[in-house]
Amino acid sequence: SFDQPHFYFQSGVPKTERYDPLSDWTFVSRDLPSFSSTDETFFQFHPDEQKGIQCRFGERGVTAATHYDAGRNMVAMISGAKRYVLSPPKECSKLGIVTARGNTLFRHSLLNFAHISHLNQTTTTANQTSGGMPDKERAWLERSSTAMSVETVLKAGEVLFIP
Repeated sequence: SFDQPHFYFQSGVPKTERYDPLSDWTFVSRDLPSFSSTDETFFQFHPDEQKGIQCRFGERGVTAATHYDAGRNMVAMISGAKRYVLSPPKECSKLGIVTARGNTLFRHSLLNFAHISHLNQTTTTANQTSGGMPDKERAWLERSSTAMSVETVLKAGEVLFIP
């Protein structure tokens, strides 16, 4: 239910684990050897630049804020389905992405895309339009609507590679 807590499990592997004896590897490295190799593989082009493996498991109802990941991503859907809206890096300036490294929101958008449905509403009050949406937010959402993007729904058994 939408009003109940939703959980998100994350498991990470340090980039140095691949140099440890195989007997010391965590289950993530053992089960994903193509990502843990010291040699180049189909999935890993420059092993020395690898930052480690991050596995995230979300249950139904978990959403991720609009953000930019600098590395390659592979998303595997075990069950259910999830919608992804992807834009190329050159569109970040239209999506309200925070670029200041010291900011706690670095690589994430300031925009609430749930409000995009309000863009067609025309109710106006002082400094606000669309039933309480601030004019500045409306301007940003209008700008974001011009960003190039592709949308897909990933279903159980499918894998999405995001370069």
